[in-house]
Amino acid sequence: MNTLEKLQLLGESAKYDSCASSASKRKVTTNDRIGNAALGGICHTFTQDGRCVSLFKTLLTNECKFDCKYCPNPCATRKAMFEPDELAKTFMSLYVRNYVEGLFLSSGIAKDPNYTTEKMLETVNLIRTKYKFHGYIHFKILPGTSYELIKQAADFADRLSINIEVPNKSRMSEVSSVKDFKTDILRRQAWIKHIVQKSKVAAGQTTQLVVGGSDETDLEILKMMDWEYKNMDLKRGYYSAFTPIEGTAFEARQRQPLLREHRLYNLDFMLRNYKIKLNDFEAIMQDGMLPLNEDPKVLMARATFEKPVDINTAAYTDLMRIPGIGPMTAKRIRGMQNRKLKIVNYRQLHNMGVVLKRAKPFIEIEGKSQAMLKRWLN
Repeated sequence: MNTLEKLQLLGESAKYDSCASSASKRKVTTNDRIGNAALGGICHTFTQDGRCVSLFKTLLTNECKFDCKYCPNPCATRKAMFEPDELAKTFMSLYVRNYVEGLFLSSGIAKDPNYTTEKMLETVNLIRTKYKFHGYIHFKILPGTSYELIKQAADFADRLSINIEVPNKSRMSEVSSVKDFKTDILRRQAWIKHIVQKSKVAAGQTTQLVVGGSDETDLEILKMMDWEYKNMDLKRGYYSAFTPIEGTAFEARQRQPLLREHRLYNLDFMLRNYKIKLNDFEAIMQDGMLPLNEDPKVLMARATFEKPVDINTAAYTDLMRIPGIGPMTAKRIRGMQNRKLKIVNYRQLHNMGVVLKRAKPFIEIEGKSQAMLKRWLN
């Protein structure tokens, strides 16, 4: 199989890994190099400065000794594996032609996790040292990889990640008879956390879950992600709605709606950036599942506020629960309160960044509010 055929096969196989954002904070100081870590982002997404960037995302191989029941790699009829120099040359060829700005490297398991990781390390070592690429690299850690190899990966990567895939040990037993949730995955995450704390990995670690791959509830997923953020110093989690693939053990299972994935991202964002407690989300769930047809922040606001909130006296925690108000806007409003300056009209709120269409039913200005009848009847 030639390189182009491998690109087509292994690039297609890598599409199930999500890696949607973020540039690295690593500083590049040498002149004898190509690539810039600060400018590198992730695959057709937007960096903090608003640029759309792309990432070369591929597997080293689609061979796999694991038996995840929703994964196409173990049952693939066509197998391929890049040689490290072949993959390094391919990436650099794409980079110098301005097709990509960084690398996301993952893999199936050929022989065993350490053997495959050594091949991945050889690849990124060539890219860094032989080709002097100092741009963004996201290195996927494989379940069961040794501590020493993860330390070596940290020397080359801006970000490390290992997919937890399911929210707990019992769910893992449903999807794989090979992987041990605590030993193969959570222990590796703890190692990555330790390495990141030593400032070797500028963009930290992430993880990913398959949504609906093991009949888990949204609450199970969010409990696990809340634990991850608190205990693993996770930068962020990614969610991938389960899609049945022909030939896998789960091919007859129901496809999960993308809207379920979207709602989990909604709540995940509030967990990470709004610092809203997980217990507050439970009030809007039914049997551990989020309603798909309404925005969860609107549902939370309806469950929280019995009447509109006075914008001039509201606490920061209350402001963060009002739809259309985010952290920066809440700080601006609190700044006005602290300076004893009153907000007297909606234009002021609009100029601060409030999305009035979402916020108006939940706020009061100078004793006046604009509530929607539907809000009080639901």
